[in-house]
Amino acid sequence: MNDELIWHDRPEPGLHRPVLIAAFTGWFDIAGGATAAIRHLGGDDGRLLAAIDPDGFFDFTASRPTVTLDDDGQRVVAWPRNEVRAGGAGAGGGGGGDSGAHDLVLLKGEEPNIRWGTFAGLLLDVAQRLSCEMVVTVGTVADTQPHTRKPLVFGSSTNEALAARLGLSRPRYEGPTGVVGVLHDRLDRAGVPAIALRAPVPHYLAASPNPKSTVALLQHLEHVLGVPTGHGALGPEVEEWDRRHDAAVASDDEAPAYVRQLEIVHDRRLDAAVAEEHDLAAELEAFLREQRGDDPLAGDG
Repeated sequence: MNDELIWHDRPEPGLHRPVLIAAFTGWFDIAGGATAAIRHLGGDDGRLLAAIDPDGFFDFTASRPTVTLDDDGQRVVAWPRNEVRAGGAGAGGGGGGDSGAHDLVLLKGEEPNIRWGTFAGLLLDVAQRLSCEMVVTVGTVADTQPHTRKPLVFGSSTNEALAARLGLSRPRYEGPTGVVGVLHDRLDRAGVPAIALRAPVPHYLAASPNPKSTVALLQHLEHVLGVPTGHGALGPEVEEWDRRHDAAVASDDEAPAYVRQLEIVHDRRLDAAVAEEHDLAAELEAFLREQRGDDPLAGDG
């Protein structure tokens, strides 16, 4: 057994048809929208299932731990964390029956500096030991996204059957990647279905926390998985974000015209994307039934 993967709680009799949802700070999470989505689902305070020991995966001169004082004035060293937690509709509350909501297994992690292959292997081990039916990674990327529009979430999968079923694209990117790319490769080789979801954030606001991208990812997860995400609770935060950035753009002589150009491009993309609507949750359940080899007519007598 690899002692770099530390188990804290293995649910018995087990989670209900769990799905692992993961996000990592850094390159795949511009403006922090994806890790904020995992935090909203319980990625910080859900039941701790497992953790990866950071010691062998981080260059601490680049990703330094921090020191804080607790309520008693004692020094506490906070190390980079990659903790797997139960949360969302899950934590044992997914509901019974084959069509019940999936329990969620959450990872709000930090991208390691080294040994990505081993790190991805540990996450594959987590997914397999918890009998996760699928893995979904979420991220945010800087793009020509106007701040005035709802981000259009982009989904892809290396699994040909899953991509076809949900109308996802197959990855065509070539070039430098990160731990998410390595993880998807490892999952694909092991035959674990996986989806990557990305929400764009305005490149001119890439350094600003972006609740709009967080809500877009949560809505898309809800649409695909059929699991409530409680994204409506973030409405006031999004409204305040809109007001603040609308005022900032209006105060600049050139910014309104530039944002209008971005809106035109965005609206064209949106028209193409919504040409055909699908019940993604139903399509996903059909795919997962096929993966399990279930008879859809079983029990109808």
